[in-house]
Amino acid sequence: MPTGKETKSLGLLALAGLQPYEPKADEEYMGEPQLEHFRLLLKAWRNQLREEVDRTVTHMKDEAANFPDPVDRAAQEEEFSLELRTRDRERKLIKKIEKTLKRIEEDDFGFCDSCGIEIGIRRLEARPTADLCIDCKTMAEIKEKQLQG
Repeated sequence: MPTGKETKSLGLLALAGLQPYEPKADEEYMGEPQLEHFRLLLKAWRNQLREEVDRTVTHMKDEAANFPDPVDRAAQEEEFSLELRTRDRERKLIKKIEKTLKRIEEDDFGFCDSCGIEIGIRRLEARPTADLCIDCKTMAEIKEKQLQG
């Protein structure tokens, strides 16, 4: 049974109509076939997020009503507020996706920003916007926890 991260990864791949990438034995890491795989994955994800934004705008226009009952009005305002917060997070994610697509075009994708090693295909399929390898990300999270606590 897939874990939560594997399920998300499979969801993103299915969204893009892709299968998990299987590199060939002599294939160069982040050569053109792999870059194209991630380019397609990121563009499909970005398009899905943009469609959600469009749906929200349409929904809010269609559903906006001036309810005479204060409880109904408050419930609608809370619903809209929650939707807007979700869309704001998605807007930030779209910016990360755009940044990642730019990194692909600049041949700077798939390698850890901190130590320079390969991030790995499976990690990138689970989190295509990752810019740290798992070890550096773990260390960053530990440091963050120490600063907070």
